[in-house]
Amino acid sequence: MGAFHRSTSTHPLKGHFPAPSSPLAPRRQRLGPGKDIVLIAEDVEDIRDLYVEFFQFRGFRTAVARDGEEAVALALSLRPHVIVMDLKMPRLNGVGATRRLKQDRRTRGIPVILLTGYVATGQAALNAGAALLLTKPCLPEELESNVRRLLDSDRSAPRRP
Repeated sequence: MGAFHRSTSTHPLKGHFPAPSSPLAPRRQRLGPGKDIVLIAEDVEDIRDLYVEFFQFRGFRTAVARDGEEAVALALSLRPHVIVMDLKMPRLNGVGATRRLKQDRRTRGIPVILLTGYVATGQAALNAGAALLLTKPCLPEELESNVRRLLDSDRSAPRRP
């Protein structure tokens, strides 16, 4: 099951993140500088751990999912600020998970970055609603730059009532 991830240990999510005031709230709650939550959905442990360690070192909070089904469930309960998701995962791939997230009012505004080694799948990923498609190998610095750009864009977007 998904977990709040720290470099020293893994904790269940319950109790670590504030619940949104309403499950259908139009905007995600900002936790302040250095408190943005990045959900990393990746089935390869070494890659997942690399991104988690890097983002935590850079001041982000992280949560992890090991497949697409888990990513959707965590996104619904956690409401992260950005989702970084591998395209090819067990149970539900990144395109399928992105489609589900974009069809749900609670998660459709969360930017999704899909990572892939298969450049030919790019159009399907973008059609599913991904904000970006990045090719692997993707250096953590490049990924962080894109996450920050999406967060800055989200912050500068006009607020909906």
